[in-house]
Amino acid sequence: MTKKRAAKVKESRFHIDYCLLCICSGLLLIGYIMASSSSLHLGERDFDDYLHYPIRQLFHIIFGVILASATTLIPLKTWEKLGLPLFFLGLFLLAIVLIPGIGVKVNGSFRWLSIVGLRIQVSEIVKLISVIYMAGYISRHHKAIPQSGYALIRPFFLFSAALILLLYEPDLGSAVVIVVIILGVMLLSGARLIQFILLFSVIAIAILLLVYFEPYRMRRFTGFIDPWADAQKSGFQLVQALISFGQGGIFGVGLGHGVQKLFYLPEGHTDFLFSVLAEELGLIGVVTVIALFSSLIWRAFAIALKAEQENDRFAAFIAYGIGIWFGFQAFVNMGVNMGILPTKGLTLPLMSYGGGSMIIMCISMALLFRVHSETMEKRSHAPKRRKKWHNA
Repeated sequence: MTKKRAAKVKESRFHIDYCLLCICSGLLLIGYIMASSSSLHLGERDFDDYLHYPIRQLFHIIFGVILASATTLIPLKTWEKLGLPLFFLGLFLLAIVLIPGIGVKVNGSFRWLSIVGLRIQVSEIVKLISVIYMAGYISRHHKAIPQSGYALIRPFFLFSAALILLLYEPDLGSAVVIVVIILGVMLLSGARLIQFILLFSVIAIAILLLVYFEPYRMRRFTGFIDPWADAQKSGFQLVQALISFGQGGIFGVGLGHGVQKLFYLPEGHTDFLFSVLAEELGLIGVVTVIALFSSLIWRAFAIALKAEQENDRFAAFIAYGIGIWFGFQAFVNMGVNMGILPTKGLTLPLMSYGGGSMIIMCISMALLFRVHSETMEKRSHAPKRRKKWHNA
């Protein structure tokens, strides 16, 4: 092999973050096992095939990993250039999902598109697009954000259209996740604390008003405060989830032996997967999953910090954004399951059943792997700094 060819091979090397790979593999494996365990009876009831959901979820994971592998081949510069076009694509998808006959209505909400038999929740795509767009925005305006209040609120003028469309679906949970992503990356980019607190307060008040003036959201909130007061209606999901946690104990009742998933706990394979896990694997399983998500957030922020040290702000804020997104969504899902937050329909990243959600989550992780690889590649080609030795 010639020196020129060897140098080319070295430049194209992909640096794998094995720690992140183990974390993602652990979440995917545990999630698949629990999604299978919590859906066997549903497949038997709905399709006369108890393996219906496990087989489909396996397909979702395989397809997600294939697309993720392809995503790792795309340079971050390409994603940076596509930020604004992707944002308008997201608006288009949010608009057409509201059109009857195109958008799929489930439980009274228009949130899904059916593509080749695969149901995709548009809001999941928009969350990823939000991370990419905001990373580009920070990269372009990083000097103005600490100095200008307008630079802090400017993205909300553009995102207001997306947030309004999400509320029309309705999907307040996804709208809140997107707002948290925006606020999170703004804070990390150096926004003034007093301006950030004022903006956060205004947004928090707006969310509370949206809850107060919408009867079904208000019922969820009151059901969260005292679920046992109306255990058969507004508090039903939370009561069943709490029973799951209570029955699990330290070691759980055993994989596959959970009772609450048997038509007591609604959405046991999606939104309330964590409750099924708590019942069957107990405190040990709960702590393991929390530790994996904590490690995922730590790793995302560590990757972001390294990219920032290499002066690659776009890469850094892709990693920050993904860490904030996954961390907040996992926290909300677990909080809902444990009764510390009002019920919201947010999936547990990389674990809950669902095709569109699983695919988008895998692609998001691929972007994080790409950030790590490009950062390590820059470091490997950077001139080595001489160590300065000082006398004791």
